[in-house]
Amino acid sequence: MDHRHIRFSDRQEEVDLEQLQKLLRVGTFWATERTQAGLAIALANSKPVVTVWDGDRLIGHARATSDGIYRATIFDVVIHPDYRGSGLGRKLVQTVLAHPHICNVERVYLMTTNQQKFYEQIGFQQNSSTTLVLFNNALDNSIDIALDGDRPMATELSQVTM
Repeated sequence: MDHRHIRFSDRQEEVDLEQLQKLLRVGTFWATERTQAGLAIALANSKPVVTVWDGDRLIGHARATSDGIYRATIFDVVIHPDYRGSGLGRKLVQTVLAHPHICNVERVYLMTTNQQKFYEQIGFQQNSSTTLVLFNNALDNSIDIALDGDRPMATELSQVTM
């Protein structure tokens, strides 16, 4: 496949939420129910957000969060099924890793269910020591709070006394 017309971008403002939602629905099993409102919040709190474009069609996406020095986590890596197997996924992850907000971080984490071999080829290693997870059932309420313009949850939490 000729990729000369494929474009990578880290311009978060270019992300079309409708296209991203459709890409996640067709390209993942773990993000099919995400709303555009939720995606907007996730993108606003991520740096970098890297997208892959074929003309004006969104065909790839990944995002990360980081403290800029010690820890970072990569999320939502997806390439449209029509474009898989051509090296775009590898280049997408490498683009995230090369971003100035990620490239000097001591440890970069990534969670995957079925793609361990793919990520190992990029340099990630199995890590059984960080497998804890908290399922926060308040997520739906926090999105409503953020969209209604109320004070963010973090502010509310800072008022809790120990």
